[in-house]
Amino acid sequence: MDEVETEPDVSKGPRGRRRGRGARERILHASHRLFREQGINRTGIDQLCKVANVSTRTAYQHFGSKDGIIDEHLRQHDLERLPGVFDRTDLAPRERLLAAFETPQSAAGDVTPLCPFLAAAVEIPEPDHQLRIRVRDYKASMADRLTVVARDAGATNPGELGEQLALLLDGASARTRALNVDSYDVAAAIAAMLVERSIPDTPPTS
Repeated sequence: MDEVETEPDVSKGPRGRRRGRGARERILHASHRLFREQGINRTGIDQLCKVANVSTRTAYQHFGSKDGIIDEHLRQHDLERLPGVFDRTDLAPRERLLAAFETPQSAAGDVTPLCPFLAAAVEIPEPDHQLRIRVRDYKASMADRLTVVARDAGATNPGELGEQLALLLDGASARTRALNVDSYDVAAAIAAMLVERSIPDTPPTS
């Protein structure tokens, strides 16, 4: 019987690694896991590519550099991609402020998560680095969003309340990671007191 020739699997490279389709998503998935578990600086590009099952050439084609991977890793967590944090239509503005302190679902894993933007700020010392600028922009936008919700809730000083809650969120994230225990419940109780003090029972009429 004549042998039937089969076409080579062009979806795989010479080492059997899948290439092209899904490579970008696999790289980002690997970055989320490795950056969370062992940090940005301890994660080398070779290890990242091995976990993602791609070549370093493919990684550089998609992101240009490791900094490009980190930048996209952070963008995946920004406010525009997480509308459910502030835009819940089932809650009143006052309730949305407190809902921001619900324990993140990722905290259920073995490695207690740290806000990825705080983690990047700790590991990248240069204040003018493009990634540090992204961190500052994100943290400023977080406070701004909290301020908008506080204003909608009728806070007497929404800017002050927004900054207080933003600081409290960062503290909860850092303390949860440092102690490996959930600190969001304590932060939520403090947030409730701040909201109670800052928002009158009867919202002002326009």
